[in-house]
Amino acid sequence: MSTTTHDTLATAHDDHHHGAPKGLMRWLLTTNHKDIGSLYLWFSFIMFLTGGAMAMVIRAELFQPGLQLVEPNFFNQMTTVHGLIMVFGAVMPAFTGLANWLIPMMIGAPDMALPRMNNWSFWILPFAFAMLLGSLFMEGGGPNFGWTFYAPLSTTYSPDSTALFVFSIHIMGISSIMGAINVIVTIVNLRAPGMTWMKLPLFVWTWLITAFLLIAVMPVLAGAVTMVLTDKFFGTSFFDAAGGGDPVMFQHIFWFFGHPEVYIMILPSFGIISAIVPTFSRKKLFGYSSMVYATASIAILSFLVWAHHMFTTGMPVFAELFFMYCTMLIAIPTGVKVFNWVATMWRGSMTFETPMLFAVAFIILFTIGGFSGLMLAITPADFQYHDTYFVVAHFHYVLVTGAIFSIMAAAYYWLPKWTGHMYNETLGKWHFWCSVISVNVLFFPMHFLGLAGMPRRIPDYAVQFADVNQIVSIGGFAFGLSQLIFLVVVLKCIKGGKPAGDNPWEAAEGLEWSIASPAPYHSFTTPPEIK
Repeated sequence: MSTTTHDTLATAHDDHHHGAPKGLMRWLLTTNHKDIGSLYLWFSFIMFLTGGAMAMVIRAELFQPGLQLVEPNFFNQMTTVHGLIMVFGAVMPAFTGLANWLIPMMIGAPDMALPRMNNWSFWILPFAFAMLLGSLFMEGGGPNFGWTFYAPLSTTYSPDSTALFVFSIHIMGISSIMGAINVIVTIVNLRAPGMTWMKLPLFVWTWLITAFLLIAVMPVLAGAVTMVLTDKFFGTSFFDAAGGGDPVMFQHIFWFFGHPEVYIMILPSFGIISAIVPTFSRKKLFGYSSMVYATASIAILSFLVWAHHMFTTGMPVFAELFFMYCTMLIAIPTGVKVFNWVATMWRGSMTFETPMLFAVAFIILFTIGGFSGLMLAITPADFQYHDTYFVVAHFHYVLVTGAIFSIMAAAYYWLPKWTGHMYNETLGKWHFWCSVISVNVLFFPMHFLGLAGMPRRIPDYAVQFADVNQIVSIGGFAFGLSQLIFLVVVLKCIKGGKPAGDNPWEAAEGLEWSIASPAPYHSFTTPPEIK
């Protein structure tokens, strides 16, 4: 009896809300997880282009030695805001958008657990970034102290717009915490009957672990920026040695947030790649449970490595050894993942559609980033690499060919499900090859600039670095322009194209492929039974 009532209720509910409301208010007031996912993804793409434009300013200035285009102070503002926008405005909201779109469909839930909070967590973001970008137009300019805003650069020597910067960081943090709570509550409470923990898709697992990391470290960032605010405007001296504070304490607090943060920006990638590689290898993922445990161990270890950013601050040798070994330890679970992906591809019937191309590029190039990370973990060697372009090369391999490539792979993989149309495969491959060639021309030579001693975050440099910087800048412009192909692909796909079936990849597994394409406004009104 109860099931039939449930079904009639479900259909009645469906007739009542058969589709999306129309007009602008739909987007402002929406509590639908798919709408909010789309808002996050578009917002993140706009921020990606904005941060990319700032990177273009940086690379244009560095095309030749000497000061050509911008003042050193403005150059510093560009490096700072580029970093902040790419981390908090492009990568994190893109993953949150994917979480919103996919998690309810993957676990058989009707929506996210806290839909109104979901709307709120998105709509405060545009205001945070409007404030951050607005600070660039204030007297004295915007934040110019690097995205890591070390004291005393961000306290004693910073412009007045620091107050806006602090407030915008607070709002971004609140948004992240609300999103993370929503993800956890959804996964814990709304899984379909029979969806046990060890049946969860890896994307859901990686996001669940990421959400716990966010809740653990975002308040630490809030504490750090608040102390910066009071040091600058209210006469405290948390980070001022003259008043009994300690500037190195800032680095400890910041990196205690900042290192788990780096994993927040890569763990969901692991979930994406673990969905795509089995599909295009036409095999089950090798070692599912070891992937889950590896992700959890990376998350736990990420709290024990923060001071590897601080080897040159004069820590005791014991601390340097501790952080060196813990950092190296993280390579083990990461290696497990790479091994499992390669083992999944081994002897599979592989095909190379665009999502798979991005996934394979991710595995190879992210591994390069991992190896240079191991080099940076060696304390005595780090004294040589520290604050050079080697570090810039390392984290861009992790975050551009890592996080960004996985987001591109996800977009191509799930676009047919979102829009109901197949994207243009030829254009997709053009986007891939232009991106993968230019990104290596952009970041690979930076390793050698760093080893030769070129410091990072400088508008001018010694003449012997000129040729390599020219190559790097050309790679940068090419990579930036390649992303416009992606925009064309997405817009064409939304407008129309070959209709995608419910499962356009045929070998794709997961609940999201069991519903129609395009995904209906309400996916699961009655929860599916998992056998």
